[in-house]
Amino acid sequence: MFEELTRQAELITQELIDTAGLKKGQILVVGCSTSEILGSRIGSNSNLEAAEAVFSGIYGVTKKHGVFLAAQCCEHLNRAIIIEREAALSSDPVNVVPKPKAGGSFATTAYKTFKDPVALEEIKADAGIDIGDTFIGMHLKKVAVPVRLKNSTLGEAHITAARVRPKFIGGVRAVYDESLL
Repeated sequence: MFEELTRQAELITQELIDTAGLKKGQILVVGCSTSEILGSRIGSNSNLEAAEAVFSGIYGVTKKHGVFLAAQCCEHLNRAIIIEREAALSSDPVNVVPKPKAGGSFATTAYKTFKDPVALEEIKADAGIDIGDTFIGMHLKKVAVPVRLKNSTLGEAHITAARVRPKFIGGVRAVYDESLL
């Protein structure tokens, strides 16, 4: 079962990276409810094994592309972000370490796996995957655009994804640089 979760996570991540056109150094934020993956209500059945399987699939693909993975904690930690310090730029870290039932199993796995993890209150990512309706939107740059993935579930969890694009500035007659879209 866990091998299948890893495979699904790899496919979903690869599809989003390709569709969003993510480049080396950009950030992909992931919110993940292992409870939802296993068919339970969000926040009711945190599972480290499921988190490790999904994290492994996502992290392998992001590393291959040079994309930074940002793991969103659960609401108990105000949806803080766990990310490699290298990607945190000039952001101010917060003093928290996620645990399975206070931060979530996915964020806990990220904290244990990253070479030099840091927790941030917020981030502005270039794309995102929401596994189990965890609400990642607060961590995406403006303007977020939905991405319809071929696979809309991971395990039993509903999947949504988004990429960002630059804001359109100007009126009806404005000229846009289509290469940025």
